[in-house]
Amino acid sequence: MRFLTIEQEGIETAAVLDEERNVVTVQAINEQMDKAWPTDLYELLQSESFERFKNWWNKLSKQEKESLDIAEKYSVGPLYRRPRKIWGIGLNYVDHASDLEEQAPQKEPASFMKPDTTIIGHEDLICIPSQSERTTGEAELGIVIGQTCKDVPEEEADQVIAGYTTVIDMTAEDILKRNPRYLTRAKSFDTFFSFGPELITPEEIEDVRKLNVTTVINGRSHRTNKVNNMTFDPDYLVSFHSKVMTLLSGDIISTGTPGAVVIRDGDVIECHIDGFTTLRNSVKDLKDNEKG
Repeated sequence: MRFLTIEQEGIETAAVLDEERNVVTVQAINEQMDKAWPTDLYELLQSESFERFKNWWNKLSKQEKESLDIAEKYSVGPLYRRPRKIWGIGLNYVDHASDLEEQAPQKEPASFMKPDTTIIGHEDLICIPSQSERTTGEAELGIVIGQTCKDVPEEEADQVIAGYTTVIDMTAEDILKRNPRYLTRAKSFDTFFSFGPELITPEEIEDVRKLNVTTVINGRSHRTNKVNNMTFDPDYLVSFHSKVMTLLSGDIISTGTPGAVVIRDGDVIECHIDGFTTLRNSVKDLKDNEKG
């Protein structure tokens, strides 16, 4: 299944894509099917609602699905805005480590956390802060956790994953290079984490390791690599971080980029992943606007 969050008349609501890729809001489903599913995607992910909703939806006939009202005149937002945790994984592809003249970690993931105030969605503006002269954008595969879990064995990690999504992660690279202890600050400016527009559940993906992830800048592919070439693959990352702290429904793990690209005022950066709708954001440099 494919889920997204849309905005209509200033209200954000969860929605699903039917077999014809039409957008149907959970609110419309509730009204027409006499149900009471959570209409916020983050809330839908909680407890057992998500699995129950998926099972219920998959049992509907084609005719029942086609009878539902299709959403019109909407914009697409981030999947949700207040996850409890956002984990980022640094240098998870060897090629990206060479971009930064650093050695890729081989024994443990180089992970960091980001605040939810960094979150934006598809077509929202990325703002380069006045404190940075060199900011980069990075296309990544995102993992969305589907249930509360702790100490998950790697071979069981797929059982706690609600789905996958596209991510563009930003870094104030000049701040980071001044001192590696500035990593949290370099990663945490407002608008520095774009994710969505779709959450795709695992059964929709034949083999996540075969997916190509591409950073695209102004219509040009900057760097592509396969998930299979990660040092630490998605199942390992879920297992590893569940042994650090309890993972909760809606927590996000952004798995690292095949290559970061410098972004400048007026640029358009995209995350392309096989089979996923493209995530796209334009760039605004706050310094240029302050000068103007």
